[in-house]
Amino acid sequence: MANLKEKGISLLNSQASVDMKTAGKTTLYTVPAGKTAIITHVVVRTPSATLIGGSDYDFGTGANCDTWKQTVSLVSLTTATTDYIVIDQENTKYTVAAASGTFGVKVITGATDAATATIDVFGYIY
Repeated sequence: MANLKEKGISLLNSQASVDMKTAGKTTLYTVPAGKTAIITHVVVRTPSATLIGGSDYDFGTGANCDTWKQTVSLVSLTTATTDYIVIDQENTKYTVAAASGTFGVKVITGATDAATATIDVFGYIY
C-alpha cells in the first residue's frame, strides 16, 4: 500500500509541548533518509497559556529555521487550550527540506510568560 505522506498532503509530525517563550530552536520534523519534503502549512495550536508578546517565530530548516517563513507573530493566541493559527505559504517561494534535514521553529521574541504549544507540520515527501 502506498504511503499517504508520498501521495497527498498529510500530517508529517505533531510536536507537543514546544517552548514558546525561550529563545532557541526546536525540531518539528526530520525528513526521512532518501526523501525530500515539501512543507505546505503549519498549525500552532492549544497553547498552555497566552502567547502575548510572542511576536517573532521563524520556521524552516538550518540553524536559524529561516528557509520557510520568518517573523511569524502568534500574539493573538491568547486563550489556553482552544486557540490555533494556520501558517501557510501565501504565494511565496520556499526551499525544500532535504533528506535527513530537520524542519523546526526558532523563537526570536517569545511569549512574555512561560507557555508551550503543539505544532503540527503538514506537507508531503517524495
